[in-house]
Amino acid sequence: MPHKKNPDVFELVRARCNQIMALPNDIMMMTANLPSGYHRDLQLLKEMLFPAFQNLKDCLSMMNLMLSSVEVKEGILVDDKYKFLFSVEEVNKLVLSGVPFRDAYKQVGLEIQLGNYNPERNVTHSHEGSIGNLCNDEISQLMNNVITDFNFEKADQAISELIR
Repeated sequence: MPHKKNPDVFELVRARCNQIMALPNDIMMMTANLPSGYHRDLQLLKEMLFPAFQNLKDCLSMMNLMLSSVEVKEGILVDDKYKFLFSVEEVNKLVLSGVPFRDAYKQVGLEIQLGNYNPERNVTHSHEGSIGNLCNDEISQLMNNVITDFNFEKADQAISELIR
C-alpha cells in the first residue's frame, strides 16, 4: 500500500513460522505411498526438518529482541509524519464511492507523490486492531506476559540439542 514504511521483522517472522507450520504437510506428502521398509527418499526429510529448528530458534531470538524493545506511544497519529497511515482509509473511501480500486490506489499514490495528500484523520472504525481501536492496553499486557512467562534461554538450549 502507499503508506508501507514499517520495519518488516514481524512480517518475516510470521512468514517463517508459517513455513515451519507447513512442515507436517510436507513430511506427510514425502512419505505418502511408501511401501514398508526403509527408503532413501526419506533422507530428503533432513533438508526440510533440520533447518526448521534453526529457523525457529532465529525467530524466537528476533521476537525476544523486538518484544523487549517495543514501546507504544500514545497520540502518535496526530504527528504529520504519520499521515500516510491513513492512505488505506482514503483508498477505501474512494472505492466505496464507486471508484475502481486500481484507480483509487493510483490516485492516492499520486497525491502522496505530489505532496498534495491530506487525509481525513477522524477514523470511526471500532473493530479490534483498527486505527480507531488499536487495543494498546491488551497488546501491552500480552507482550508483558510473553516476555515474563517464556523462558527464551531454555527454549534456545532445547532447540540447540535437537539440532545436534
